[in-house]
Amino acid sequence: MIYDVIGDIHGHANKLKGLLTKLGYTLTQHETLDLHYYQPPEGHHAIFIGDLMDRGPQEVESLEIVYAMLDAGVADAVMGNHEYNALAYATIDKVAMQQQDSTQKLYLRRHNETHARQHQAFLDEVPFGSEAHKYWLSRFAELPLWIETEHACFVHACWDVDNMALLKPMLTSDNRLTAEALQRTGQKHSVEYEALERVLKGVEIALPEGVSFTDKDGAVRRRVRVKWWEDQLQGKRIVDIARAPRSDLAQIPQEALVKDLDFCLKTDKPVFIGHYWLTGTPAPLSDQVVCTDYSAAGTGYLTAYRFDTNNPYPLSPKNFVQYTD
Repeated sequence: MIYDVIGDIHGHANKLKGLLTKLGYTLTQHETLDLHYYQPPEGHHAIFIGDLMDRGPQEVESLEIVYAMLDAGVADAVMGNHEYNALAYATIDKVAMQQQDSTQKLYLRRHNETHARQHQAFLDEVPFGSEAHKYWLSRFAELPLWIETEHACFVHACWDVDNMALLKPMLTSDNRLTAEALQRTGQKHSVEYEALERVLKGVEIALPEGVSFTDKDGAVRRRVRVKWWEDQLQGKRIVDIARAPRSDLAQIPQEALVKDLDFCLKTDKPVFIGHYWLTGTPAPLSDQVVCTDYSAAGTGYLTAYRFDTNNPYPLSPKNFVQYTD
């Protein structure tokens, strides 16, 4: 089997159609279902690594392409932080509602300016509260937080088995969110919230006291993502292992060191992720980890990695495919 692991689409249907065509997928009428889908070459199966939506100009079309493939059984997908955010943005925060006196609705993901801006491209096509909105939320809820096969691991941001074990009792048998899991992971700073953050957003460390930066979405950050796939992170300079633009790194003291980082990759299998807005010529992040997010939501290219289960190692730059038109 060859898994075609496809990076973050973010509502760019034209790039998705271009990449699927380049990978040899053909638009096909299903024999029994009323749908057209992209049929993979023989022996291939697509896996979408999350963040199917938000930011792009063709939100619904992108989702229709992906879900037609899921429904046809020729693809799988894991949940990205943007699908999770969409669910939280539309789900009443039961704890907050019990603690307040007013009748104003409070959601797990607050309806503030930053969150609204991040989600606006989707809501422009799928108005909040509409039947279409309810439909797509139900489809997002079908996505597992991670997939593990005999040959590889697939997750949006970080393969953290300890935090997965914490989440597992709240999930379905195939790692999908339950209503309880959504409520508990939506309570900021709870252990469940932090566990979900690890899996869907990656490993972060606190910046030195008094240090912060403003990210591309206008949010003020006092924590920074780190390259968890590298060896021996403890004691290194934060600026050397941080995953942030140069302008953000310039605000971090050069001498600040990594302290109390509680992460270790605990699998021998290849791990496939998205999420990290990489640029440049695609290459594995390490001997064991591949990221397929090469900034298709911006000026980059939608990217896939062709993983042959019969020859899992070594991971090779030659296995990347990009749609660059």
